Amino acid sequence: MPRRPRIHLDGIPLHIVQRGHNRESCFFGEEDYHAYLHWLGEALTKERCSLHAYVLMTNHVHLLVTPERAESIPRLVFALGRRYVQYGQRYLPADWNALGQPVQILVNRC
Repeated sequence: MPRRPRIHLDGIPLHIVQRGHNRESCFFGEEDYHAYLHWLGEALTKERCSLHAYVLMTNHVHLLVTPERAESIPRLVFALGRRYVQYGQRYLPADWNALGQPVQILVNRC
């Protein structure tokens, strides 16, 4: 059964949760967190998204993001995941995939 399409709307905040593949760790040291945040900043600027809050856990990430344009969210998540997986494969097995499929939840502004 195919996955339902994700809903993205211009200017509406999203809570994005991205877990490690099979809930495995995706951060192994302090430098991993710094690298992820660096690439997150680049991707946010390129895709014109605003970051309101984030939490980096050992095996998952929470982001509260508002896109200017709805189509920016998939590009943001893809670019960030691609960069981070390439980074992690430098010192981990070739089949290592840090990040699984993201969960994206629309946030109602009060």
